Amino acid sequence: MNEAMREMLQDLLKAFGETFQMVGISLTLSIVIGIPLGLLMYVTDRGLFLQNRFVNVVGGILVNVIRSVPFVILLVLVLPLTQRLVGSTIGPAAASVPLSIAAIAFYARLVQVSLCEVSRGVIEAATASGATPFQIVIHVLIPESLPGLLRGLTVTAVSLVGYSAMAGIVGGGGVGDLAIRFGYYRYETNVMVVTVLLLIVLVQAVQSFGDSVAKKVDRN
Repeated sequence: MNEAMREMLQDLLKAFGETFQMVGISLTLSIVIGIPLGLLMYVTDRGLFLQNRFVNVVGGILVNVIRSVPFVILLVLVLPLTQRLVGSTIGPAAASVPLSIAAIAFYARLVQVSLCEVSRGVIEAATASGATPFQIVIHVLIPESLPGLLRGLTVTAVSLVGYSAMAGIVGGGGVGDLAIRFGYYRYETNVMVVTVLLLIVLVQAVQSFGDSVAKKVDRN
């Protein structure tokens, strides 16, 4: 292996390591915050056991506002928040801030959609049997919607891979930064092609794994 190939391999490994870091942090936060937020928007909807129009409307507006902002613009908008939280506006950790915000809003809406597919009859039966709201959430809503939640998480993970590439534009690192530095500024097309091919393989692997797990837990 010549020196150029060795250098390219090292750059690729570093770039994908940064991408995995950004996606990992953002995906974890989308689960920790996105699922409760999606649940909150669902159970406070009209006709459900924790109906609260104010909370439902505010949650829906918040999610819609974040999802309406193009990610490239969101990167710039939250720079002051990123600086305050991370102490820097460049690098994978800094890029994880806007990525996490986008992922939480995106996945929260998918969680709400998945919960809407649960039969209201099942919820009414649990309520009639004396189950508390917490018990309904833990023993009815989450198990019944689990396949949809996993499919939504897969879609979120795939989207985050694409978003993380955009983060390279503002110094976030990862494959986006690598593609810009080598493919755009240095005109090294081979690096760009290898990067794209590896991203395709990564996305296919994530999608196949997510679909496989969702099928295994699908009771239908």
